[in-house]
Amino acid sequence: MREQPARADRRRLPPLDPDPPPLPGPAPLHQGWYDVLFAHWAVPPERVAPLLPEDTRPDVLDGTTYVGLVAFRVPFTTAAGIPVGGFGEVNVRLYSVDGYGRRGVVFLSMDASSAHNVLAARALVGVPYMWSDVSLGAGGGVRAGAVRRRLPLGGARGRWRATVGERVEHESPLERFVTARWGLHTRRAGRTWWIRVDHPRWPLFRAHSWAYEGDLLRAAGVRVDDPEPVSVLWSPGVDTGVRPSPLPAPRTGPLLP
Repeated sequence: MREQPARADRRRLPPLDPDPPPLPGPAPLHQGWYDVLFAHWAVPPERVAPLLPEDTRPDVLDGTTYVGLVAFRVPFTTAAGIPVGGFGEVNVRLYSVDGYGRRGVVFLSMDASSAHNVLAARALVGVPYMWSDVSLGAGGGVRAGAVRRRLPLGGARGRWRATVGERVEHESPLERFVTARWGLHTRRAGRTWWIRVDHPRWPLFRAHSWAYEGDLLRAAGVRVDDPEPVSVLWSPGVDTGVRPSPLPAPRTGPLLP
């Protein structure tokens, strides 16, 4: 199935589909994303627009965009059928759209506890993985974790805790906006590329009693006005397939929300 470069209407994008479109071919990379905690803060689009790759702009919901802190376990990774190990990951991410209307995630930082996976991902894809100590724990409905960046020395750190609550039977527009993401934008070889992601719909639970301390958002270049997130969710996780798109983002110059 070939991807068609249909141009997006900047004024109105179609609603996010809660289910992924089919991948245009087999996925060369497979991972498990398990025990996932999503925390999100509202931010003005103009504040984070300079942090996005060229030829993308912030994706917005009712004029607002969001920054996410997402922590999870990757129990397995296979690249071209070869197992390359698992790790814990904590990322800071924004939400983007390009001139073809392809919506995605932009990773500002990705802390992972596997040095060889960090090096491979940075070299091959250009995503900002950093080697870090990541600890994730669970017990009695409580999810807790901590991260300390190894490189660069004296890097960012954080710790958090939340209690898993009720299952999400009907996603709110915000809950869908921050989880129904079927690709990511990344800058590589002088162009902005879209990497497709395929997985089942997230099984989601709302989380409560959120507590966090650290500088992960600030180190990623994002300032939030309210220290309390507007949404905290948890998911037991999904298995994923990842495939680069053959179409880079169109060269459109600066894009404004």
